Amino acid sequence: MVKVYYLFDPLCGWCYGATPLIDVLVNTTGFEVAFHPGGMIPRLPIEPAFRQHILQADDRIASETHMPFGQVYKDRVLSKDELILDSYLTTRAFLVGVDMGIAPHVMLKSIQQAHYVNGAKLDEIAALRNLAMSLALDLNEWDCGIELSEPKLYQALEASHTLMKEYEISGYPSVIAEIGDELKRLPISAYYGNVPGWEAYLKQLK
Repeated sequence: MVKVYYLFDPLCGWCYGATPLIDVLVNTTGFEVAFHPGGMIPRLPIEPAFRQHILQADDRIASETHMPFGQVYKDRVLSKDELILDSYLTTRAFLVGVDMGIAPHVMLKSIQQAHYVNGAKLDEIAALRNLAMSLALDLNEWDCGIELSEPKLYQALEASHTLMKEYEISGYPSVIAEIGDELKRLPISAYYGNVPGWEAYLKQLK
């Protein structure tokens, strides 16, 4: 069994673009994937001047990865309404969902789709609660989990940052695999939009 560490952020566009590759990794026999959230964006209002830059980056991600960005999301970024991004709250939702039995890659994908396709306001507890409802989670348990999730968030971020410092990693997404007695950084960005190539690459690692 090859142990793999996936360093990600729920609001990282390139992590969203890597979704098909992570799905393959998780579902390939012989790999055990541990998800490590990084906390890329503490709650942050996005200034109007920076929003066009976001959409330009999204266009590049869409071009290279073939992942869709919804019109509702684009309209929200371009609107004059307040736009707040909050990796910490979405990571808390990720951790609670996993604790409640949702597979990590499924929970992450649900958050990413809610943000990048549906344009949900994931800086709001109510929007994340709607996401939990869509996953058929018990809402009383969800509410309690979210309320108590902050200490676990900081534990998870500390573990991720320690791992990143140890292996000199500075960006997301990053994938590290234990191959025999060695640690190898997998070139996931080289396979954006190329699922068959990624499948072949993983096969030769085992």
